[in-house]
Amino acid sequence: MAKITTTLRKWHNDLQWRLLDTYILKKFLGSFVYSILLLMTIIMVFDVSENIQRFIDNDVPFGKIVFLYYGNFIPYFINLFIPLFTFISVIWFTSQMSGRNEIVAILSSGINFYRLLLPYIVGALIIAVFAIAMANFIIPNTNKGLNDFKEEYFKQKRRSSSNIHLKNSANSYIYVERWSNEELDGQHFTYEKLGNQYIEKKIGAKSFRYDDSTKRWVLNDYTIRTIAHNEETIVSGKEMDTIFNILPRDLDRDESIIEMMDFATMRRYIRDEEQKGSSFVKYYKREQHKRLSNPLGTIIMTLLGFSVASRKTHRGVGVHLFIGMGMAFSFIFLQQVSDVFAVSGGLPPALGAWIPSLIFLVVCAFMLRFTQK
Repeated sequence: MAKITTTLRKWHNDLQWRLLDTYILKKFLGSFVYSILLLMTIIMVFDVSENIQRFIDNDVPFGKIVFLYYGNFIPYFINLFIPLFTFISVIWFTSQMSGRNEIVAILSSGINFYRLLLPYIVGALIIAVFAIAMANFIIPNTNKGLNDFKEEYFKQKRRSSSNIHLKNSANSYIYVERWSNEELDGQHFTYEKLGNQYIEKKIGAKSFRYDDSTKRWVLNDYTIRTIAHNEETIVSGKEMDTIFNILPRDLDRDESIIEMMDFATMRRYIRDEEQKGSSFVKYYKREQHKRLSNPLGTIIMTLLGFSVASRKTHRGVGVHLFIGMGMAFSFIFLQQVSDVFAVSGGLPPALGAWIPSLIFLVVCAFMLRFTQK
């Protein structure tokens, strides 16, 4: 019992927050904010030079450029580069501390190497919570705002969808060759109801539209083929209105629609899409898991940066940055490869989103274990 008490007391003393931890945390967060602001300034300069003529040609008011365009444009890129610039920030200020022998002095004072990680982990958790809030609540709204701005001033609007497959009910499916969301009409509509051994009912139409006043679908040049009791019946006509278990918004979609939904809305939307048999479900699930895996990747990037930069070298910060950037871009490359396999291959979306983080977590553990202490 005395041994357990002594061990707990030792852990309490080791984990007590100190002035040194505040010093490291301030340098960590300060370097992160500075690097992000510097990056956003560079991106804005390039974007202004590229789009200034479009702003002038479309008579976009200056206030709307600042608040509606860049106010929604900047958060997206901040969220995109958070893991990378967390890594660069850790590499930068830790290399400076190592070069000034501060880390050597800290370890010589009796502080354990792994205890030195505490302010780094706290800083990484703060950034990770910020990134999760950005990805799941702020970015969906800014994406929608930016999309609305481009539709209003740049006239960038997706007008039609093609080759749409939907599940209408448990045993019925709908195929649409082309759909215009602006006109609420389309071409080549097919409805199939499956029986135990064959298709019980099939409706085909050369064109169709949605009547918003009656909330019904109108089929033109239609053919209804029904099989019952081994007898086939075919009925044709010029126009017919009916009801299906779909709405126009179900036909106007692609994988980017999920980027404008917060986390709760996205989960409900994915459940509905799974029930309808949407072909975009794998895109949506990949986005759902990436919204959690990417922010938590900041913790891995922090550990990786610390393990690289804490080793003192006579060649300065440049060597740490070179090695670190190589590892960071390897992580990003692995993320892209796993995304491709999750969407186009047989890899489950959840596994595709988390594999890079799991692999580099093992790499971090290995590097921390054998880092010079």
